[in-house]
Amino acid sequence: MTAKILVETAGPVTTLVINRPQVKNALDNEAAHALTAAFKAFEADPVAQVAVLTGAGGAFCAGADLKQLGSGTDYFPWAGSDEGPLRTPLGKPVIAAIEGHACAGGLGVALFCDIRIVDDTATFGVFSRRWGVPMSDGTTVRLPRIVGQGRALDMLLTGRAVGADEAIAIGLATRKVAHGTTRAEAEKLAREIAGFPPIAMLSDRQSAYESFDRDQQAAVHREMELSLAARRRESQKGAARFAQGEGRHGKFERH
Repeated sequence: MTAKILVETAGPVTTLVINRPQVKNALDNEAAHALTAAFKAFEADPVAQVAVLTGAGGAFCAGADLKQLGSGTDYFPWAGSDEGPLRTPLGKPVIAAIEGHACAGGLGVALFCDIRIVDDTATFGVFSRRWGVPMSDGTTVRLPRIVGQGRALDMLLTGRAVGADEAIAIGLATRKVAHGTTRAEAEKLAREIAGFPPIAMLSDRQSAYESFDRDQQAAVHREMELSLAARRRESQKGAARFAQGEGRHGKFERH
C-alpha cells in the first residue's frame, strides 16, 4: 500500500507530500494521523530546519474525506484535538506549495503554514459550506488573522472560490510562481531560510505568533525576552561581518 504521507529530506529541508491524488489529497483519519506523525518527526529531527508541505497530482488538499464521513465514520478535529496535525504552530517554519484545490479543511492546512506559495491553478475556499460540515481545523481562527475579519467572513459565509490572484491581493497567498513550480520554488525558499542564523529567525517567528495572545505592551516585552538568546549568541558575530563590509549596497547573503 502506498503511503498517504510521503516524506523526503534534502539536508535541512524536509518535504511532506499528501499522497492521495485520486481524491485531490483529501485526508481521511489515517492520513491525518500520518500527517501529525510526520510533523512530529520533522520537529524532532535536529538536522531538519524548514519543511515544505505540498500535495501529489496537481492538488494541495481537498479537506476531510467526505466519503469516509458519509459512511458514518466521524473525523477527529485537526486543530482542536491533542493529536490533530494543525493543533498549534510547529517550532520550525513550514512553507505550503499550493497547486489546485486548497479547500475546506485543505484551506486550514494551508493556513497552518507560515508561507503559502501558489501558481495560477490554486483555488481556496470553504467549499464544505454546501454540505453542513463545519471548520475544525483552525480556519475560523487563522483566516481572520491573515486576511482580516471582513474578508474572512466573506469566505466563511459564502463558501466562494478564491483564485490565486485574489489570494495574493488579500494576503492569503504569499507569492505566485510559474505554473507547476510551486514545490521547486518552496524548496528553494526553504533552503534560503535554513541558511540564516537560526536563533534570531526562530525567535522573531515565535514572537509574531505569540503576539496575538497579548496586549501590545506585553507583546513587546515578550519580543525582548525572546530576542535575548540571539543577541547573546548571534548578533555580535553578525554585526562584525557587517562592519567588515558584508551586506553593503543591498547585497543580501546568508550565513
